[in-house]
Amino acid sequence: TVKNNCAYTVWPGILSNAGVAPPSTTGFALSPGESRAVAVADGWSGRMWGRTLCVQSSSSGAGFACATGDCGSGTVECSGRGAAPPATLAEFTLASIGGDDFYDVSLVDGFNLPVLVAPANGSCPTTDCPTDLNAQCPPELRVIVAGATVACRSACEAFGTEAYCCNGAHGTPAACAPTGYSRLFKAACPRAYSYAYDDATSTFTCAGGSAGYGVVFCPAGGSSSPRPSGNEASPPTSAAYPPMVFSSGGADPATTRHAVTLLPLLTAIFQAMTTR
Repeated sequence: TVKNNCAYTVWPGILSNAGVAPPSTTGFALSPGESRAVAVADGWSGRMWGRTLCVQSSSSGAGFACATGDCGSGTVECSGRGAAPPATLAEFTLASIGGDDFYDVSLVDGFNLPVLVAPANGSCPTTDCPTDLNAQCPPELRVIVAGATVACRSACEAFGTEAYCCNGAHGTPAACAPTGYSRLFKAACPRAYSYAYDDATSTFTCAGGSAGYGVVFCPAGGSSSPRPSGNEASPPTSAAYPPMVFSSGGADPATTRHAVTLLPLLTAIFQAMTTR
């Protein structure tokens, strides 16, 4: 069951792992306070995330894109496409190893909104990132729309080094240690994955097939970002938002910050809408 406790509309996206049958829907809209049940097959594995600040450029249903978590399908359904980072992920592997489910909340691909995963089996632990990390995101990791921070990138996405991405010479748990950025994420959300090898305190298990799971966006309620449209709690899908602005050029935290645009699809949609 997916619930939106945010003060704005969220468009959940769902991606099944390779070789796993998708659920009946891979993307939909949730207004503030709304919830929806989504059934998945036995042994399902995949991820779910929330998309924010979405726009629709045509009445036919095409030309759909989101400022955060966009899956690039051009429609509300993600249809086998994953989230463009940064996005907070809820990840599941259901009843595939020893009869246990495995689940986590991951910030490895960055953060865009708070998420909680709660097993319906009350004896199993919840996991979450309930904090609005956008409010404390370092300037060099911020994704900015209309002057507001709407997402916080991972250090891997921002700088691309082996040490931050846990690849190359740093591609093993022994060689890839936490960094200052991942420690910041971990301090704010102790139960969530803060970097690729953060398994010990971030993966949770529950008896498979017990009762299902709840995924809650903004579990603490309130606005919890993003609000680039001033006082409007629910971002209007008819509004044209400016292209994203990153605070860092993507090389090193010490480099001079400059603006870059994200997602040509979003830019084209915004331009088309402003000329209508």
